[in-house]
Amino acid sequence: MQTLGFFTDTTLCIGCKACEVACKQWNGLPDDGFHLTGMSYDNTVALGASTWRHVTFAERPGNGRARIAWKMMSDVCKHCARAGCLEACPTGAILRTEHGSVYVQPDVCNGCGYCVPACPFGVIARHEEDGRAFKCTLCYDRLQGRLEPACAKACPTDSIQFGPLDELRAHAEERARVLRDRGVAARLYGEHPGTQPGTGGLHAFFLLADEPEVYNLPPAPRVPTLGAGRSWLAAVAGAIGLVALAAGSMLLERPR
Repeated sequence: MQTLGFFTDTTLCIGCKACEVACKQWNGLPDDGFHLTGMSYDNTVALGASTWRHVTFAERPGNGRARIAWKMMSDVCKHCARAGCLEACPTGAILRTEHGSVYVQPDVCNGCGYCVPACPFGVIARHEEDGRAFKCTLCYDRLQGRLEPACAKACPTDSIQFGPLDELRAHAEERARVLRDRGVAARLYGEHPGTQPGTGGLHAFFLLADEPEVYNLPPAPRVPTLGAGRSWLAAVAGAIGLVALAAGSMLLERPR
């Protein structure tokens, strides 16, 4: 079975939010309200338990005649090669599917919330009503019917592209090269384990035209479990030190 994923080219995103709407419609997710947030044209604010696709709007000073430069990106769960949420889940509710995606089984999730701080991107969240965790499923049900995810299907500019990960990586590298030749400061984000060792690489990676922070992405994400080995070694060393200290105290206190 091929590993599948997303490649999101931010230079093609027009901020139409068709991906957000398609995601909510297909998955039966409630709307986020239609009030203005003060964050440009962003009314969903962030990814959450009922928002699995989120279009970010970043306004920056423009160059030349343009007073504003738009930086728009359709954000989603990254389906990390080394997923912190999966490693932190104590019940086995989060698993790796045959497509390489990270999937939360809602009937197994007990709402402990351990997965939430384990995600370096702040993607997964707990539902307010029952406390269970939810996030993008990569439209697992559609994949079983050999259909592409709803968001990619609805994207009118092909900013969101779906397919075998190896093919997407090759296409992304060629696209970045073409844009650089045109003078665009294009960079790939999370396309390979070598470029993002803290996550082992992303199965939903991006082409950016600015610094990652502009798109609300961490510059060097790292799953918390990467430091677990050193923490255990430090704990063992500390325990050995305490035992040695106690033994030494007992020997010193023995009557001569």
